[in-house]
Amino acid sequence: MALKPTIYKVELQLVDMNRDIYTGCKLTLALHPSETQERMMVRLMAFGLNYHPGLQFCKGLSATDEADLWEVAPDGQVHHWIEVGQASADRIRKGVSRSPKVSLYAYGRESDIWWSRSQEAFKALPRVEVWQFNNEQTAQLPALVGRNMSITMTITGNEIYLNQNDLQLTLAFERLL
Repeated sequence: MALKPTIYKVELQLVDMNRDIYTGCKLTLALHPSETQERMMVRLMAFGLNYHPGLQFCKGLSATDEADLWEVAPDGQVHHWIEVGQASADRIRKGVSRSPKVSLYAYGRESDIWWSRSQEAFKALPRVEVWQFNNEQTAQLPALVGRNMSITMTITGNEIYLNQNDLQLTLAFERLL
């Protein structure tokens, strides 16, 4: 019998000072059995950074033909394909073929090595943005995880400030491409 995903409920208060967005979202996150809590939370960070009413979490790890997140128009067209992790250029090429905008959010201890090996292949792809989160800071994200989460996410410049009860975390990110 296949393992089932673990379901998390998130009440997200989003304050994006870069884009003048102030909204609240009730979200359901599914943690795939082979996914870490850190990766799930990075998906949540990518959601906040790209918030749009049409943005939705996809099947991700359990579906090779879908992004981790995507913004879909009412007519079914994918407007923004978003991946998390250290995706291959081939994986991102699939997003480029289906969407006018593709974003990748890299994180993890090996992301610098991954980028040094992959950047030339990514530079050859059109309409792709690559971002990188600070590894030490993303490693702290699982401290926020609970089956029911209420998180305030404030985005200003290239930093995300997260608040949950008495816990406060800062997460820096930079654009690589």
